[in-house]
This record gives sequence, C-alpha cells and structure tokens, in this order.
Amino acid sequence: MLTVATMSHHTAPIGVREQLSIAAEDVGAAITRAQASLGQVAIIATCNRLELYAAGSHAPEKLFEFVQQETGADAESVRRHFHVHHDTEGVRHLYRVASGLESMVIGESEILGQIRTAFSEAADVGIDDSILVRLFHGAIRAGRRARNETAIGHHALSVSSIAVQQARELHGDLSAARVLVIGAGEAGRLTAEALVGQGAREVTVANRTVARAEALAAELGGKAASFDELPDAIAMSDVIVAASGAPDTLISLETMRTAVERREGSPLLIIDIGMPRDVDPEAGKLPGVSYHDMEALQEIASTNGRARADEIGAVEIVLEEEIADFTKWWEQLRTQPTIATISGRAETIRREAVEKSLRRMGADEATRQEIDGLTRAIVKRLLHDPITTLRERGDQDGNYIEVARTLFRLDDEQ
Repeated sequence: MLTVATMSHHTAPIGVREQLSIAAEDVGAAITRAQASLGQVAIIATCNRLELYAAGSHAPEKLFEFVQQETGADAESVRRHFHVHHDTEGVRHLYRVASGLESMVIGESEILGQIRTAFSEAADVGIDDSILVRLFHGAIRAGRRARNETAIGHHALSVSSIAVQQARELHGDLSAARVLVIGAGEAGRLTAEALVGQGAREVTVANRTVARAEALAAELGGKAASFDELPDAIAMSDVIVAASGAPDTLISLETMRTAVERREGSPLLIIDIGMPRDVDPEAGKLPGVSYHDMEALQEIASTNGRARADEIGAVEIVLEEEIADFTKWWEQLRTQPTIATISGRAETIRREAVEKSLRRMGADEATRQEIDGLTRAIVKRLLHDPITTLRERGDQDGNYIEVARTLFRLDDEQ
C-alpha cells in the first residue's frame, strides 16, 4: 500500500508555497520525525512542490498533521492545497513528476536530479521499504525513458534556460554581463552554469557560508562574496540569480533602491527562485529593474511549453508501460508469501511421504533419486496452474489470495 500527499504550483499560489515548504537541509530530520507517526516516508521538497510518499495506507489527516507541524502552516491551508493519492494513482503521480509532465516547465530535466536527491536522503536516514525503493527506482527509469524515447525534453525550457532567455533580451551579449548568484545551492548553480555556458564571464557567488560560496565560485570561474557584501555586489551586477533558501526576505526594498540609484539607469535583471523569495517583490517597480519570481517564470514557461505539448501523449504511453511493470511486481509481492507457503507445505508433504515409502521399500540410491525427481515433477505440475493464477490476479477479482489460503488451509494452527 502507498499513500501520497502532494502540493505544487498546480494546487497553490506562490505565497502559499512559501508557507508550505521544508528547507532542503531540513528534509533528513523531517523524514526521521515522520517515522514516529507515518512509518517509512520519502519527501520531495523543491521550489515548486512539497510531496510525501508514505509506505502503507494512511488517513489524509495524518499526513496533513505532519505537514502542519513541519511547516507551521494552518490546518485549513494544508487541507485546501494538498492532494492525496493512494496506491497506483500515487505511483502514476510520481512517474508523471519524474517525466516532467507535472513541472512548471513541461519536460524539464532538473526534477530527475531532485527525485534522486529525495531518494538518497531517505536512504541516508535508513528508509528501506521495498515498495518505496522500487517506486523511486522505477520513477527515475521512467523519467529517463520519457526523455530518451520522446521529444518532451527538446527545446529546453527550464528555469535556467528561461533565465538565459531573459538575460539575452535585456543585455544582448552576455559576455559583458556581470552575474551575481545569491546562494550556493543546486538551483542557483544550475542557473549560473546556464548563464556561463552562454557567455557570461564575470560571476560573483554570495552565500552565508563563505566556504560554500568559494567552492561554487571556483566551479564557475568566478569570485566569492559574503552576505555582508551584498549591497555593493548588487549595485555592480547586471543579472542577479537569487536562490539562497533563507527563511525570510533577504534583500529589502530599501537595499534594492539604494543599489539601483548607484546604477544610474543601467538595466538590472533579477531571477528570484528562492522559496521563500529572497528579494522584496516591490523591487520590480524600481526604474530599470526587471524582476521575475517563480510565479512570473511560470507564466513564461506556460507560453514556451506549448511546443512540447504534442509529446505528452507519447510520454504517457511510456509511463503506462512502466506503471504496468511496477503493478505486476507489486501484485507478485503481495502474493509471494502465500505462494511460498503453499509450495513449502507441498514440499514438506512430498518429502515426508517419499522418505516413508523409500524406507519401507529399501530402495537403492538410483531408485531413490528417480522417485524423488518423479514426485517433485508431479507436485510442480499440480501447483503450476493455481500459482500462475495467483501471480496473475493477486487478490483482485474475488480475493484470490484469501480463497487460496482457505482452500489450502494455510492459516490453520495445526
């Protein structure tokens, strides 16, 4: 059994998503806390979504209560903006997420890395439930197939590529653009790499932990700065990528106003992908400032994503194949204990009967081997059809598992 609770840009506006968020560095601890009430859980926490995948069957209110405790949001907000899926529908949802069909930008590839990260964090905490392990492995495989076998990932339209597009429109040749990256996490790194890949040469990375800023700056061929140096760095930059992960607004409107005055009308692009937002949104009203938060990027992505819409049907065919494969494995998992018990009991009866007869006959070794092989073949043949039916139909269509256990009297104490 599987219970999934999801909140994303499809179900909640940006202001709500800011409240219903768990910081990346807190996910491991949140999974540990979840085990007390929900058992084994994996959590996907990104800029645009918060999702819980819990092994077993749980009432929605139990998952909502956990989210409320972790985020501090009010109960009504959680109930309104989270959707719950069970079993196969939960599997289908994660496979769609992995393939990019549920992303703000259809077909974007970053989500696959985020799913891998979610799975790794769960494994690090000690989550080893067979259904969750198989589910996430299958989702990653489905996401890869979707991109390899269809054109859903062509004409990249990720947040990072939209940032490049906006920077080009504002500044033209990016080789002369000065880029400031606020935050040394994955989202900021990907966007900065895209800008560098398109010609940006002067990059500054600012982070609360200077050592992390220095590490990312070294990767990008740039320089590091502390948060104390942000006012000067903002004034000297042409493109700002803000993705710090700070719990509150990092750059106030007053700080932005002072920096803009120092720029003397030079255009400034702000890509604010922080969750919560790093820059006061009112900064977008300042002269020369073009401000895009995740909601604005979503509007751009919606327009650009139409080019990929024709591939959705092809992706869904791939996903249905993968879902069918998972479902087949899942049903075998549910029937395997019963099949093993039937086979084990039959083998015990066969072995005891054979040994008793062979002792009475005083048979030689050759005869013993011949009779042993013959009886094994008979038992295998007799059990073949019942076991095949159990594997094919599981406990569907009349509760085949329950019927089998009753017919073979597997639950009798004797």
